[in-house]
Amino acid sequence: EEQTACVVEALFSDLLGEEPVQSAGEPPTTFDPVVVASRLRRMGDQCNMDFERVSSEALAEVLKGKMEEFGAAVESLVRRWSDQNPELVYERAFLCVSVKLLMHVAKKVLAVLHPNQLTKVINGNARVRNYIEACGGW
Repeated sequence: EEQTACVVEALFSDLLGEEPVQSAGEPPTTFDPVVVASRLRRMGDQCNMDFERVSSEALAEVLKGKMEEFGAAVESLVRRWSDQNPELVYERAFLCVSVKLLMHVAKKVLAVLHPNQLTKVINGNARVRNYIEACGGW
């Protein structure tokens, strides 16, 4: 969960064109959230959904800035995208769609966007969390 928060912070820094924040007391590690965030962004780029054309009540609310619906919107979009791309495992589709939606919302309503929203969505999904843990973390 801590790694997820670091990765999401790095992703936000990347999206906003800022330098990633690194704490001075961080010990050197093989885990690099900036590298993982870059991979996540590439995964998001693979998602070719046109959010403006998708009919979803939760998505419509998110696009109006109601970020409390972000998790529900992601779930709805993942089901739809998985139907169109059955070769994708659920967890990978979830990460692709959630990052793509985050990138889309960042362009439209940046002021309401906070890293903890994506962190909660990822950490709150047991399948995705277990998938990440089974891979040895990020």
